[in-house]
Amino acid sequence: MPPSAGRVTIRDVAAAAGVSRGTVSRVLNGEGYVSDHAREAIERAVRTVGYVPNTAARNLALNRSGAVGLVVHEPHELFLEDPNIGAILLGANEVLSTADQQLVSLVIDSERDTERVVRYLRGGFVDGAVVVSAREHDALLDALQRTTLPTALVGRPPKGVEMPWVGIDNAGAAAAVTQLLVDQGRSRVGIIAVGLDRDSGSDRLAGFRSALGPAFDPALVVERPLYEYAAGRDAMRELLERAPDVDGVFATSDAVAAGALEALLASGRRVPGDVALVGFDDSSWARRCRPALTTVRQPARDLGAAAARLVLDQLAGIPAGPEGRLLPTEVVARDSA
Repeated sequence: MPPSAGRVTIRDVAAAAGVSRGTVSRVLNGEGYVSDHAREAIERAVRTVGYVPNTAARNLALNRSGAVGLVVHEPHELFLEDPNIGAILLGANEVLSTADQQLVSLVIDSERDTERVVRYLRGGFVDGAVVVSAREHDALLDALQRTTLPTALVGRPPKGVEMPWVGIDNAGAAAAVTQLLVDQGRSRVGIIAVGLDRDSGSDRLAGFRSALGPAFDPALVVERPLYEYAAGRDAMRELLERAPDVDGVFATSDAVAAGALEALLASGRRVPGDVALVGFDDSSWARRCRPALTTVRQPARDLGAAAARLVLDQLAGIPAGPEGRLLPTEVVARDSA
């Protein structure tokens, strides 16, 4: 009979199975030296009394929390609106859930947020961390380097930071999609360069510049801090004021490209007739724009999954060096270029 009240314990399972508590503990922990008869009796008793393992107590004994933090260094609204962040989160969660690890989302939007998150990560509330959108001179990374917390980055780490990471060849992908504009005969090609304080932004600008070679014109580079729709719209307006004859634009994310498309159409330009436009990510933004965006497909969900595996490997005692792993990308041709 199941207990009448209170939390069901190992003692209740042992009484129902007619064995010792030590035998129950060995079965629940997957240890050997238990007869098949006793194991079957214990498994029946667990179902009968409705026993649920006390995960908190077990984690306390193991000095583990059973959770991994996903740290996103972006404004709160971008955390909700950016499809890439959502895909990274889903990929990481899928891997962690199979390992019975809980994903904890942590968003850094200010210096105060950084201090709070650092305290949380140091406080034993998580067993590891996946960090997205790490920046140059990032106080969070400085703090993590001084701890033994298993950590993996999505994206190449800044100079001076040695941590396991997974990413894409942003420079090569940017060069490829820029070359598409060149091959179409576009001669006045500009870029809306976003996030230059992180690897994605700086590398995409470098790839754009290398593809253009001598045709690169610094006057056709408009910088913005965040990968957001409004940044693309406002930057495109600025670029049109600087260079009304611009005939090709690389917007360094699909959200930015969508904003740029609004500004181009509002100015009376035809896309791609007058101005060819390309983005980056192959997110939902690219598919719902009209015309649909030519862009670079990056495997955001796979990036999250791979970073989570790096953390789990470290928790299992498998060393992970600072050498990164690059996942493949591809240019997806649609109607905007």
